[in-house]
Amino acid sequence: MELPEIFISRTKALLGAEWEAFEQALEETSPTSIRLNQRASPPAPSPQGEGKKPVQDRTPQPPLLVERGQGERLVPWASNAYYLDSRPSFTLDPLFHAGCYYVQEASSMFLEQVINKHISQPVKVLDLCAAPGGKSTQLVSVLPEGSLLVANEVIRSRSYILAENLIKWGNPHTIVTNNDPSAMGKLDNFFDVIVADVPCSGEGMFRKDPGAIHEWSIHNVQLCAERQRRIIADGWPALRPGGLLIYSTCTYNREENEDNIAWICKELGAEITEEPHRFMPHRTKGEGFFIAAAKKNEPLNPLKGTLANARNRKGAGSKSPLQGVGGKSPLGVESWLTNFSDFSIFSENNTFTAIPSIHSDDYLFLKNRLKIVTGGIPLGEMKGKDLIPAHALALSNFLSPAAFPALELDKEAALNYLRKEALQEIPPELPKGYIIVTYLGHPLGFIKNIGNRANNLYPQEWRIRMKISG
Repeated sequence: MELPEIFISRTKALLGAEWEAFEQALEETSPTSIRLNQRASPPAPSPQGEGKKPVQDRTPQPPLLVERGQGERLVPWASNAYYLDSRPSFTLDPLFHAGCYYVQEASSMFLEQVINKHISQPVKVLDLCAAPGGKSTQLVSVLPEGSLLVANEVIRSRSYILAENLIKWGNPHTIVTNNDPSAMGKLDNFFDVIVADVPCSGEGMFRKDPGAIHEWSIHNVQLCAERQRRIIADGWPALRPGGLLIYSTCTYNREENEDNIAWICKELGAEITEEPHRFMPHRTKGEGFFIAAAKKNEPLNPLKGTLANARNRKGAGSKSPLQGVGGKSPLGVESWLTNFSDFSIFSENNTFTAIPSIHSDDYLFLKNRLKIVTGGIPLGEMKGKDLIPAHALALSNFLSPAAFPALELDKEAALNYLRKEALQEIPPELPKGYIIVTYLGHPLGFIKNIGNRANNLYPQEWRIRMKISG
């Protein structure tokens, strides 16, 4: 690996005697790691959609996730996370598309440790630069029950990728938004925690992405450091006094890491609560990563801008086009969800969404101020007299096992379904209407059985495009 001379001199100054071990580690193969989706929720529906099954842990075991012969070892600082001996074709694993696991760089999973140390009560969390969704899916897995995660991405195309990954994760306590950090900053004192994995110069990805080496320069480092400060400053007003900022990058230099943390504390008003952690490829099994946390200073006037005042304001001036249905829905969707009474149903333009009732006021508040891509559990869209179930419903942790009949597919048929191809054979005993297709018991999506054939309802934009060889 041919590194820029100026990068070598700067990093030697940072590492001292560790430089040679670091340089050698960069020549090694980048490790592959995954984090399992622990779903303590109802299992897939019974073949005929009859009866209720007890709640159980739907987390697949690691050997199911990869081809035969793959080994696994625990990532020591993260729950349900494993290293793999080699990198399989995740695209050709139906469990990947079912949201059973997320492929995430191991070092960045240390976020869990910071959350566990500082957060013990339900909180409102903003993942400010969230795409593609690794930290967002981890956050909803480790935050205290009852927490709300708002996952934001400023680039529109990437916000759809973020939404896809969170939909696959199946947790309804999330809202995905597509806004500039300055728009988030207008939500005065709304969040208890802001996680900012800010765009950086990517030095920590040199081994994983050699192309990042050619894009690196001192000028780019300086530009990144300035952009990171703007992002944090723009979003800062949304963090309540006493709230926690978790700041991270995948780079090594001080300008984007320690220097920016010092700037945040001095210029914005904060104090470090979590000393910086540096992950280096010669020290730990993972790529370069930096993470630190700071507590926002309390205001001089404790009666101004308090969390209680901010939250009491959240419904004021609401002019949302959404209408809460609540209680028993006239559409009969109450049979689609477990614990239906815990949700509020909202309708807009003939589409229906289930929002956990504890977050319904916040959803309305944010709907009036932000561009929401998705949130809660999208239930379906009304076309004529037919309510077409949303793909997100099939992947939700709260899908009722009695809601729809199911069709179990083998791997070849599952991959054909994920390519949005027509299913060749539909068992004659399956009723007409909407059917959930599953692989190893895990829902993949819907088909509509119309008797002589079945329409594949898998989202066009999600379909597998990779050629499948025999």
